[in-house]
Amino acid sequence: MTEGTYDVVIVGGGVIGSSTAYFLASEPDFDGRIAVIEKDSTYTDAATPRSAGGVRQQFSTPENVQISAFAASFYKSIEQHLSVGNDKPAINFHENGYLFLATHAGLKTLLANHRLQHEQGAGTLLWTPKELESRFPWINTADLAGATFGPANEGWIDPYSLLQAFKRKARSLDVTYIQDEVTGFEFSGAKIKAVKLKEGGRIDCAAVVNSAGYHARTIAGYAGIDLPVHPRKRYVYVFDCREEVENETMPLTIDPSGVWFRPEGSNFICGVSPEDGDDPDCLDFELDYRPFEELIWPTLAHRVPMFEAIKLIRAWAGHYDYNVLDQNVLIGPAPQVPNFFFANGFSGHGLQQSPAIGRALSELIVFGQYRTLDLSRLSYNRVLNGALIKEANVV
Repeated sequence: MTEGTYDVVIVGGGVIGSSTAYFLASEPDFDGRIAVIEKDSTYTDAATPRSAGGVRQQFSTPENVQISAFAASFYKSIEQHLSVGNDKPAINFHENGYLFLATHAGLKTLLANHRLQHEQGAGTLLWTPKELESRFPWINTADLAGATFGPANEGWIDPYSLLQAFKRKARSLDVTYIQDEVTGFEFSGAKIKAVKLKEGGRIDCAAVVNSAGYHARTIAGYAGIDLPVHPRKRYVYVFDCREEVENETMPLTIDPSGVWFRPEGSNFICGVSPEDGDDPDCLDFELDYRPFEELIWPTLAHRVPMFEAIKLIRAWAGHYDYNVLDQNVLIGPAPQVPNFFFANGFSGHGLQQSPAIGRALSELIVFGQYRTLDLSRLSYNRVLNGALIKEANVV
């Protein structure tokens, strides 16, 4: 049975929860006690280790570009932040870039996103099909009208290594990790005064952070709040190509169809998000190979002719904490419960946004306001007033 008092209880010890714990514990103006409640300390079913590890600045929302710019800077200097003694983290940042392809139908959106990214300081390049073919001759450009490429601060990292680095550093700063499951809250007026745990204990607290990933809606429900964040299953397929393809410089490429692919060692991984009408809430990990056979493989063969001869090796499933309203994160205090903080609805972007989100939450908890990036537009208030901020570049 767990008993005790903590200043901040973080529900969910994945990359968002552990980042928040690290930034809060390393804040000089905070001297409180922090507990992270994680029901699966092995992270077997967690979203973080099952992600593709993507890092990019090519978004359609200004805040997302800024958030990812900080993430890239953080990853490049990660030893300064997350080393513990002589133990230096290695997250293997492959800075190969992201490549977004567009047909004539999608060119207007591509151009608008490119302008926005440049306004936010991103170095995204805009290419014609001829320029694209010159850089990556393995791409079939016959039906393309343009492309954007991020030559710096984009690529992918090792998700599990990042999670463990945040967790190891947080624990070195006296953050307590408790293996248990939150089953409810106790209130004093409008505020949460204690967290109830499955093993029968309770923890008194002054603030609670909901970083429960694709279980976030359940946690919010304990506070009487309907969070528009649903668990949505995604598949990652691993394949080998019979012909030799130059993959050392290959970026993570997004076809106009939504199919994406990138190198993974000597092999490749790929996936696609389903259509809105074919994307039910889901908590299982059962695999479905139809998307690969019916859409992904034909698309790969069309876009990269050498991919006509490929062999599916294996696959895995993971989950997005999908914000069904506008696919952007909900961050900040709940208006109904002022000491209950959201960090939910990343819609597949949580890993790359974790450093900035952890820093932002620590600022809100310690100072009551943002001191670096202003993420106030991404608060829960937009759910109440209908001022949604639609993210177009969801992969």
